[in-house]
Amino acid sequence: MLKGKKILLGISGSIAAYKMPFLVRLLKKEGAEVTVILTPTAFDFVTPLTLSTLSENEVLSDPYDKKSGRWTSHVNLGITSNLYLIAPASAATLSKLAHGLADNLLTTTYLASRCPVFIAPAMDVDMFRHPATQENIEILRKRGHLIIDPGEGDLASGLKGAGRLEDPENILKIIKDFFLTAQRLNGKKILITAGPTYEPIDPVRFIGNYSSGKMGVALAEEAASMGAETTLICGPMAYYPESKWIKVIKVQTAQQMLEACLEHFPQNDVAIKAAAVADFTPETVEEEKIKKQKNTTPEIKLKSTVDILAQLGKQKRADQVLIGFALETEHVFENAEKKLREKNLDFIVVNDAKKSGAGFNVDTNIITILYSDGKKQSFEQKQKRLVARDILLAAAKVL
Repeated sequence: MLKGKKILLGISGSIAAYKMPFLVRLLKKEGAEVTVILTPTAFDFVTPLTLSTLSENEVLSDPYDKKSGRWTSHVNLGITSNLYLIAPASAATLSKLAHGLADNLLTTTYLASRCPVFIAPAMDVDMFRHPATQENIEILRKRGHLIIDPGEGDLASGLKGAGRLEDPENILKIIKDFFLTAQRLNGKKILITAGPTYEPIDPVRFIGNYSSGKMGVALAEEAASMGAETTLICGPMAYYPESKWIKVIKVQTAQQMLEACLEHFPQNDVAIKAAAVADFTPETVEEEKIKKQKNTTPEIKLKSTVDILAQLGKQKRADQVLIGFALETEHVFENAEKKLREKNLDFIVVNDAKKSGAGFNVDTNIITILYSDGKKQSFEQKQKRLVARDILLAAAKVL
């Protein structure tokens, strides 16, 4: 399961660091490539020689090696890894992660990381229970990171209680379960739409919306990482995925997106309509730029665009899964349930645009999934990549 997976292990200054050589050994036995980062205080609890021997890799600590002149790129570490595990995470390190304090290689790599981040806190019971520590953990949890909660038991201080680092065997199981889930869509074909559409008024102006396409891109990237053959049909966006496993089809207007969806939908097992398609488009498009004239206001007549989701719902086969999004500002669930029924969806992903941390142009989302059988599943605020994972796992279950 872990063969070839690149695991980045960040170890901070905690007595629980003595458990990490055991974890490194377990990860290596499973075929993982392990790179270890030590904070300066971690050297007091575990030696680089032990970790480099077990990981078969150089142990990293300083961004810059004064003897050789070599620079360790925290950016490359954060981008090329499949998972970043910070264990043990001391109270000080949790605070730095929560508030973006980048004063060592572990924390600078964290800020540059694009992969899933797992954090395993470990400290004395009173430090763990302190409101400051709990607030920092909650910040990191809301940021979308997986927190491996410490267990209860005998602590190094002689006290008993919460704060004991999870055992290496259990941490390994959590990591294996994560990557096992990551193959749930292997061999499936998934169609995803993303971003806004631009409806032209004249050669230089258009009707659009604030959609960044981040949610759709996250869905496409996560679907590809879960083994799916992924097609992304997207309107104008600032960022497009570059994975060779994602076929990107760029469109501008609602009509172009409709045509692309109708062409590709029959070949796919799952379709997820995350795009914010314009509901209206101008009846006519001026060939020349409309000039501003004194005491005159131009009149733009609009017509409705074709409802792409409804069209796909009419064509959906019994072996296909169709998923829609409902971004609402009022009567959120009533409007979403109506859309679910009328458009023949298997489930709909509901957003309340008024909630902080949800909606357009943010990196997080807060969703509730409404299923066609009446079931409801709500999720806490997460990074959009982890929200995408929740949505795709729900799709896998329906399949």
